Amino acid sequence: MKPAELCEVLYAEFGPQGWWPGETAFEVIAGAVLTQNTAWSNVEKAIANLKKAKLLTPTKLAHAPLSKIRAAIKPSGYYNQKAVRIRAIAKYLAENYGDDLTRFLSQPTCSLSHEVESWKGVGPETRDSILLYAAGKPVFVIDAYTVRITERTGMAGRNGDGKARSSYSELQAFFENELPRNPRLFNEFHALLVHLGKNYCRKTKPLCVSCPVRTRCRKRTRR
Repeated sequence: MKPAELCEVLYAEFGPQGWWPGETAFEVIAGAVLTQNTAWSNVEKAIANLKKAKLLTPTKLAHAPLSKIRAAIKPSGYYNQKAVRIRAIAKYLAENYGDDLTRFLSQPTCSLSHEVESWKGVGPETRDSILLYAAGKPVFVIDAYTVRITERTGMAGRNGDGKARSSYSELQAFFENELPRNPRLFNEFHALLVHLGKNYCRKTKPLCVSCPVRTRCRKRTRR
């Protein structure tokens, strides 16, 4: 099964996902950092707290006491570490771009990527989530759900050494080469994969019988 086919099947089954939920680019950036190692439901609570505290701009967050940030983002877990990192990112943005992130996000993809990955605590998935969802760049995000689904379906095939493609760069290149480089498509497809991974293709006790791609899965796992 090709990625485009899978996307069509999932879209027909689940419909548009409306992802990433965020009113501003900075809210998306903050959410991308806060969602590390936690469920999105916890991030929603943290974002709501930041809004209530009026801290969801680079300038306001950069000048907020760490204690106030920690209290706001506590639902997201690892709040001591995340408070330091998210304030450092806010300070960087405030000092270099102010609260209008248009100039920051409109950079060429390569330049923006290097800048974002220089932030402490930002790995490939968080970086690419910011590139895709905040900046609208045609970058495909690879997460644990995507890895699991491609492994079970055998969709990505094998590399030149005969090993299954499983590294972040290999899978990203696979999806980007197989699909039109359209950020809206990447956005929707990734969200659909997340939905499939959370609700059907679970790490343990997957719901293979009711999964919409069960007939295309090479490695169905018994409940």
